[in-house]
Amino acid sequence: MRIEDVRALASPEGQLLLAGLPAYDDREVLALGERLRREGLDAAFVSAALTQSRLRERAVGKLGPDAARMLLTQEGLEQASRREVADRRAERLVATVGPDALVADLGCGIGADSLALARAGLRVLAVERDPATAAAAAANVRALGLDDRVEVRTADLADADLAGVAAAYLDPARRGEGRRTTDPEQWSPPWSAVLRLAARVPVVAKVAPGLAHELVPAGADAEWVSVDGDVVECAVWTGGLSRGGGRSAVLLPGGDVLPGRGTPPPRAVAPFGFLYEPDGAVIRAGLVAEAAELVDGWLLDPTIAYVTAERLVRTPFLTAYRVLDAVPFSLRRVRDLLRAHGAGDVVVKKRGTAVVPEAFRGQLLPGLPQRGRGPTLTIVLTRVLGAHTALLVERCA
Repeated sequence: MRIEDVRALASPEGQLLLAGLPAYDDREVLALGERLRREGLDAAFVSAALTQSRLRERAVGKLGPDAARMLLTQEGLEQASRREVADRRAERLVATVGPDALVADLGCGIGADSLALARAGLRVLAVERDPATAAAAAANVRALGLDDRVEVRTADLADADLAGVAAAYLDPARRGEGRRTTDPEQWSPPWSAVLRLAARVPVVAKVAPGLAHELVPAGADAEWVSVDGDVVECAVWTGGLSRGGGRSAVLLPGGDVLPGRGTPPPRAVAPFGFLYEPDGAVIRAGLVAEAAELVDGWLLDPTIAYVTAERLVRTPFLTAYRVLDAVPFSLRRVRDLLRAHGAGDVVVKKRGTAVVPEAFRGQLLPGLPQRGRGPTLTIVLTRVLGAHTALLVERCA
């Protein structure tokens, strides 16, 4: 988005136009744009407004009600933190550095995290090097009535004045030339630059969930965060923001936390009566052993993140399934298993095998005599003690 577009949309005329637009509909957008241009509105102005309408519609699930009042960019929306994640991070920062402390949001983008920090009671220095994105962040701060808590500056991160800053928040960009990169040294700023900054001021950095554990600096906390089972980030807390160092899994919206305790992995055994699937944050944090301990469980295979146990234990960190049957893996055996249980449909899950679940499901469905009439059953394709195995399971309510 151009800075001219930001200024036009942030003006009283732009706000009036945005407020009067109907809910975004791909089928109606061309006709709506034509009508607005016939009414005498500038074509670039109309295009920018309709783009905002589309982005705001997409942003509601991520940013909540704030989305309806914010100016958004495609890249800014992709990188913005989910509302519940940003709010939790802000609450932890307040608990550590105290209310009304000054926190720097370095590379603030459209300002979603700055808004969360300000709502939590912090003062925020928001720094963004792209002038148009910085202008959008400033407009969002004003629109949400937080301009007395947030100062937006257009500057490069390396030039930011951090005098008086109690902590800094960074979310390194992980896209370059339209592609996502998994190499931390290709992020902007690179991971090495984040660590250099952490030597000057306590830093919390939001990074990709795939961050290698060995890249977490000594003494730092690393939290892998999931929302409704979807792993969204790893947050690394350095210096005085750390609570002693170590890895943990955080599950939102409930706020459940599983800390790492250095639990040795349990031995691998044949499946018992229950199968447990760890939340993705537990797996990414390397805490499957800690989760297994919660249910007195064992692994199915030393290399696979499935847990089995003799009894049903309720815990948010593991999804429980009752094991109905198990057979060595083959298409014929799985078909026979489903027929024997009168399956009408099947869900295929897998871990530790190259099988494509949807393709395998397509091979199974024609062989079900009760297709469309019997129950929907779940097949888990995995390894048990090194052997490729199919487990027939049902999710525990």
